[in-house]
Amino acid sequence: MGRGFAALLVLAMACGCTVQGSGEDGGDGKRHLPVRIEVPKRSTPPAQDPGRGATPSAQDPKPGATPPSTSAASGPVLWSRGDTGPGVRELQARLRQVAWLYDGPTGSYDDLTERAVKGFQGKRGLPRTGRTDTVSWKRLKAMTHEPGKWELYLMGGQPADAPDPRCLTGRVLCISKTSRTLRWMIDGRTLTTVSVRFGSVGTPTREGVFRVYWKSRHHVSTLYDSPMPYAMFFSGGQAVHYSADFAARGYAGGSHGCVNVRDEGAIASLFAQVRNGDKVVVHW
Repeated sequence: MGRGFAALLVLAMACGCTVQGSGEDGGDGKRHLPVRIEVPKRSTPPAQDPGRGATPSAQDPKPGATPPSTSAASGPVLWSRGDTGPGVRELQARLRQVAWLYDGPTGSYDDLTERAVKGFQGKRGLPRTGRTDTVSWKRLKAMTHEPGKWELYLMGGQPADAPDPRCLTGRVLCISKTSRTLRWMIDGRTLTTVSVRFGSVGTPTREGVFRVYWKSRHHVSTLYDSPMPYAMFFSGGQAVHYSADFAARGYAGGSHGCVNVRDEGAIASLFAQVRNGDKVVVHW
């Protein structure tokens, strides 16, 4: 009987169960309390099968570890704050199409562009980094159309085309309707180039060769009651002058036939240099 009980006790220790004799007195005439044998619990849980959706313990992140970056999910960064170039200009033009950007395009990735990209990303559940990655760019392109030249250069900044041959001698305001630029030239050398805007379909800017016949620093149009600062008249009521509307809206607007300049500093400098009698060439 003693050997049998000892064997049962060993088995109980291995299984972690409760052992109790067949009778209250244990067969020896004495009362015995139940004997409870507890096996120590494992200090670590058994490894789980990764194939069942569990992560092996060796791959568990350490406490306090930095969570993985989401940049990989967003793809490589194409442009970010401080970048310049035609790609940035196209990005800005497309952001304007979906009303996330109202200034520009300028071709420079500034704080306004960064803020617009961040807003676009957040609206579509993308990481709000403010940097244009491949995923954000693909989403934006899918929502917009290919911007045309004057969308890309809505606020000016476009390169000038070659000067007309009539501009290569003397003192000339050489104005191109093709590139929408004005060159201030002396004896074939370009001193200044600025973006310009022309008249609308109903009031077109006249083309040809003219002369500056009157300069008026603080001119106000008597026909349209609108300011025309730094006006240099060359054909009837048409003049080269500064336009606050051009500075604000770019090529989204038009003049009543005058040649508008949006850079006030540049037109002020031109006004100081140009003389009455200087040639004006307006050409395609």
